[in-house]
Amino acid sequence: MLRELTGFLRIPSVSTYPDRAGDCRRAAEWLCDHLTALGCPTVQMIEGPGHPVVWAESPHVEGRPTLLIYGHYDVQPPEPLEEWTSPAFEPSIRDGKLYARGACDDKGQVYCLLKAYEAVCDASGNPPLNVHFIFEGEEECGGHVIYDLLHARPELTAADAVLVCDMSYYAPGWPAVYTALRGLCYAEISVRTLQRDLHSGTYGGVAPNALETLVRILSGLKDAAGEIQIPKLYRAVKAPSKAELKGWKKLPFDEDEYLEREVTGKALTGLKGYSVPERTWALPTLEIHGIRGGFVGDGAKTVIPAHAVAKVSLRLVPGLERDKVAKWLQKAVAKLAPRWADVEVTMLHGGDPVEVDTSHPAFAVLDEAFEEVTGRRAVHVRAGGSIPIVPELGLAGAPVILTGIGLPDDGLHSPNEKLDLDQLWSGIQIFGRFLELFAEKGGAVEESEEEELEEADAAS
Repeated sequence: MLRELTGFLRIPSVSTYPDRAGDCRRAAEWLCDHLTALGCPTVQMIEGPGHPVVWAESPHVEGRPTLLIYGHYDVQPPEPLEEWTSPAFEPSIRDGKLYARGACDDKGQVYCLLKAYEAVCDASGNPPLNVHFIFEGEEECGGHVIYDLLHARPELTAADAVLVCDMSYYAPGWPAVYTALRGLCYAEISVRTLQRDLHSGTYGGVAPNALETLVRILSGLKDAAGEIQIPKLYRAVKAPSKAELKGWKKLPFDEDEYLEREVTGKALTGLKGYSVPERTWALPTLEIHGIRGGFVGDGAKTVIPAHAVAKVSLRLVPGLERDKVAKWLQKAVAKLAPRWADVEVTMLHGGDPVEVDTSHPAFAVLDEAFEEVTGRRAVHVRAGGSIPIVPELGLAGAPVILTGIGLPDDGLHSPNEKLDLDQLWSGIQIFGRFLELFAEKGGAVEESEEEELEEADAAS
C-alpha cells in the first residue's frame, strides 16, 4: 500500500500552476486506473474548462443504500522549497510519518477511502452497498469544472449520504465531525501610481510609490488589534450557539502546546476577549498571502515601484455570503485608495460558509465505527478552512459528513506536510467499518423517529 500511495504522491498535481496541467491529468488517470482495478464498472474522466473530474460507480447492490465519496487529487504549491527536509514530491517516511505534499490534503485521505472500500468487497469484488466516487482537481485553486458538472447533472449527488474525508482529528485520539466550515473570499488588490518605475534618487520625495501606497491600504483594512476595518462585516456574523460554546470549552486544549507545535510562533494574535476556537472557527479573518512589486532580487536596485499587487483573503463564517463580502471589500479598498493611485480589486475564487446538520442517522453510524475502532465517538467541532464544493454535494438533499484522519500538526499548505501512518491504518479500519454498518443501517430514519418528525411538521 505504501508503494501505491507514494506513487500517487510523486505526481506534482499543483492545480494553480498552468504548467502542471499535465501532472493534474496524470493524477486523475492514476485514480481512474485504481478505480478500474477495484472493479468499478463505471469509471469516467469528465472534462471541462480546467482539470478533469473523476467519476466512478461500484457494482450495483440492489436494496442497499448509496454512499457518495468526495475527495480531490490536486495539491497546494510546495514553496518555499528550501524549508522542506525532504523534497515535496519525493515521499519520505520518518518516525512513522509520511512526508510529502498531499500526504494528508487530500491524496492520503482519498487513498484511505479507496483501501477501506477494497477491504469490504467480497472475493468477487462486490461491495456491501452502492458507492459512487467523485474526485476533483481544482479544490485548491477555485476552478469550476465540478460546479458546472453538478449543476448540469444534479442527479450525480443522489445518495443516502455524502462522505468527505478531507479533515482532521480534533487532537490525537479525538476523532471529529465538523458542523461548520468557513467560506472564502480570495482577491487580488492591484495598485498603479506611475507609468513606469523611476529612479529613487532623482524622483524620491515627489513620486508616489506603489508599494508604499499598497501597504497603507492593507494596513487600513485591519488594525493592530486584529479587527477588520470593513463596515457591516461583524454585524452580519451569526454567532455560535451557547451549546456550541459550552461544548468547545470541554475540549482538551493546551495553549502553550498549540503555540509551539501548530502555530510555531512566539505569540498568538487576533481579537482579544475571544478564545482560540472562537477566533479560528466563528469569526472572520483577513490575511495577506503575498505582495509583488518593485525589486526583490539579490543585490540592490534603487527604484520607485510603479505597480504593486497583493493577494488577500477573508475567511467567512455563517452569516457572511461571499458575494456580499466581496462588494464590501471593494468599497473599503476604494475608500482607502488615494487620489493619485489607480486601484483595482479582482475576485479570484471563494465560496460561502457551510453549516452542517449532524442530526441525520448517518452521523450516528459513523460514531459507531469510530467507537469500535478508536474507543471514542467523534466530537463536534468547526473548521477554520474551506471546502467550497460542499453545498453542491448536498444538492439532492443528502447529508454531507465532514470528517477525516489527519492530525492538527500535519502542516497542511506548509512545508513538510505529513500523515501519521497509524492514522492511515486505523482510518482504513474506521471507514471500512462505516461502510459495513452503513450498508446494514443506511441513512434511514427509524419508524419512531419518522413519526416524531411528522408530528413536529404538523405542529409547525
